[in-house]
Amino acid sequence: MKNLNIPNELKKLSNLESGLVESPEPLLGAETLQILLAREIHDFTVLRTEPTRELNTTVTPTSFKDMSPLLRVVFLASKQKAVESRAFRSILKTAKNTEGIQDTDCYLKGNLCMNCPRCILFGAVKTEKGKQEAIKHRIGYSSAFSLMPYEDIETAFTFNAVDERTQSTGQALGTRFTVSPATIFPSIVTLRCVTWKELIMILKTLLSTTNYGAENRIGGEIRNHIIGIVAGWEEIITSLELSLELYEKYTSNSNLNIWTNDDNKKSDLTTILEEYKKEAVFGDKIQILTDKNLGELINSVKAFQLSKKFLLSLENDVKKFKEKSKK
Repeated sequence: MKNLNIPNELKKLSNLESGLVESPEPLLGAETLQILLAREIHDFTVLRTEPTRELNTTVTPTSFKDMSPLLRVVFLASKQKAVESRAFRSILKTAKNTEGIQDTDCYLKGNLCMNCPRCILFGAVKTEKGKQEAIKHRIGYSSAFSLMPYEDIETAFTFNAVDERTQSTGQALGTRFTVSPATIFPSIVTLRCVTWKELIMILKTLLSTTNYGAENRIGGEIRNHIIGIVAGWEEIITSLELSLELYEKYTSNSNLNIWTNDDNKKSDLTTILEEYKKEAVFGDKIQILTDKNLGELINSVKAFQLSKKFLLSLENDVKKFKEKSKK
């Protein structure tokens, strides 16, 4: 029986016990948590990596019932991870400074400290005097695919330079391709062998991070809604499957329901996850947290304070992890 030492105010975490560990280990087990998100665009957002300035796109099936090709915008995994890794570090730094705890100098990506909660969760590589040290990541990201087709969510803006002396616009400088507000990207963040403390930090990071994409100084606001958490010994669903399943539900039922507070009803998302649970290799280990139960957990996570005791406990886990990795 696991001794997770979950505090009473976070008792809903016990519903995810199969995906949690007592302490972080260099040698990973099978414990897995999938955090399901609806990343909702709240401002015109640039999701691109190529110099052509066009949005990242790909062709996928329309849904599982309709295999005709559909062009979707892609929110690349690397663009999600980069923002959230830095946000995790910022929250940790501010919390430690507030509680008067000495912080480590850890800079992405040129000078990682290899000795902080961020490094042992997100992974790190450092080369010093010809010797390389590496920590394997325990958090994974996958690219997210827009719920709706490209044609419905893409907006292009032509921008001009303004002459300060004459206050007139000159020749157009270019076109800015963006994703329109209210666009949804179903997304999944996967955690391997994490403690309840690391899960709390990740949930707080996801809920508080809002700026993504290129050119986010003039846009890029995104709100992350946590719509489900699945615990077990494996990943049971992918981001693409989640998008196709939700789109299928949306087109067959205009009142797509991914959340309900009614104990007597199931949301469409719960129904989807229960079907995927039936196909899991270790189905008896799968625990699904959605709807009202998830809402109660999210509220308790928001209220949970990053106290000095909590932060020092995180640091102690890092020390134990490093000691074990040297054996």
